[in-house]
Amino acid sequence: MIAIDSSVLIDLLGNDVRADAAEVSLRNALNIGPVAVSDIAISEVTAGLGHGSEMADAIEELGIHFSPLELRSAIRAGEMQRKYNERLRREGHATGSRRTVADFLVGAHAMLQCDGLITRDAGFFRDYFKGLKVIVPQSH
Repeated sequence: MIAIDSSVLIDLLGNDVRADAAEVSLRNALNIGPVAVSDIAISEVTAGLGHGSEMADAIEELGIHFSPLELRSAIRAGEMQRKYNERLRREGHATGSRRTVADFLVGAHAMLQCDGLITRDAGFFRDYFKGLKVIVPQSH
């Protein structure tokens, strides 16, 4: 099962210029097996697009399954955000996190509950979730 990040869902559902690349990546993943979205990504998309009442229908129409976060993923996300904040302090950056816990929750969900992640934010996920298969939608 491959997870899908909120950025790619926003591209698809918000009719972004990157929608075609996102759709190709989604279809390719669906040809291999199930694609899942976490509760965190659903919340981010709903907050960004404001289509809460239509979200469940849209996800179902795209062929995406709902996969809520498990306890072990929540714990891993917190551990990774702590490491991120420590890294920022060591490098002399402001102590306020530039990444939200949602980013770490999506990554931990993809790593521990799925086999990969479709995202536009490959650098972050490869850096903090070593070994996670990252699929980046490519424009043709």
